[in-house]
Amino acid sequence: MNVLDENILESQRQLLRNWGVSVRQIGLELGRKGMADEEIIPFLLTLPQPTLLTRDLGLYDRTLCHPRYCLAILAVRQQEAGYFARAFLRHPAFSTRAMRMGAVVRVMHTGLVLWRVHAERELHLGWS
Repeated sequence: MNVLDENILESQRQLLRNWGVSVRQIGLELGRKGMADEEIIPFLLTLPQPTLLTRDLGLYDRTLCHPRYCLAILAVRQQEAGYFARAFLRHPAFSTRAMRMGAVVRVMHTGLVLWRVHAERELHLGWS
C-alpha cells in the first residue's frame, strides 16, 4: 500500500493516480487530518506493508527502520513530489513491496540515500 503524507499536494496525488499509481492519502482516505509524526509510525504498523511517501525530512532517521514498512522521504520541491514518488517506486532496487520493506530512503535529484534494517552504514544509489 502506497501512503501519501498529508504534506503531498492534491495536484501531485492526482498526477500519481493519472499515471496508474495506487495511493491513499493520510487525512483523506486513511488516518485523520493533522496526525503528528509520532502518531504516523504506529499507524503504519496497522497497515499491510505500507510505503509512506512524505516530504517530512525529519523522518529520515536510521532508528525508524522497520521490516514492516518503508519510509520514502521526498527531498524535492512540492511540485516535483509526484514525479519523484513514481521514479522511486519504479527504481530497480525498490520496484516491489518486498524490496522496499525495512528501508528509510531519502529521494533526491541526485539519487537515493538510505538505511536498511540492521545496516551498519548508509547506502547511496543512483538513478538507473
